Amino acid sequence: MSKEASISNPPILDPETWVDNYGNYLYNFALGRLRNRENAQNVVQETFLAALSARKNFSGKSTERTWLIGILKHKIIDAMRKSYREKPITDVKSDEEAIDQFFDRKTHMAKNMPSAWRLNPKEILENKEFWDTFKKCQEKLPQSARDAFTLREIEKISGKEICAILNITPSNFWVLLHRARLQLRQCLELNWFKDQENL
Repeated sequence: MSKEASISNPPILDPETWVDNYGNYLYNFALGRLRNRENAQNVVQETFLAALSARKNFSGKSTERTWLIGILKHKIIDAMRKSYREKPITDVKSDEEAIDQFFDRKTHMAKNMPSAWRLNPKEILENKEFWDTFKKCQEKLPQSARDAFTLREIEKISGKEICAILNITPSNFWVLLHRARLQLRQCLELNWFKDQENL
């Protein structure tokens, strides 16, 4: 097909099949980030409505599903922003408590310091059991720390934008992110790495 033909014939979207083809995937994607069924359902509905309104802007450079996920990500961020505007984070003081668990009073390493992971990183990332454990560990994080971690490490959003979304200062953001990383590491060590190293 020539360049002119692709410009004159924009890709065809089929909104009537969106719910059947992508509804469950989008819902699970949203639920994994919002941890609330009603909010996940709402953002998926908003995604379909926004996509319907913006379908003339679909260029066909991505698949229909990828395009819908892009819209959904923005709706999830809007929902988080609204949630944190209505109920600001109040549990962030300092990261001293998180750091204290790894040092004793004389600033020597404590016994519960994270251990070195001796397994091959590539093999870890390809292991389904690891990801199942990771998701369970992530779900145990406090909501604000989980959101900070998800937005930064999974969605790759800038710290400045995350501060605006979560309605927090940069120092609070870094405390939340630090705590999330420490807690995830500790949870993974207890629930996955220990078992793997004993095999």
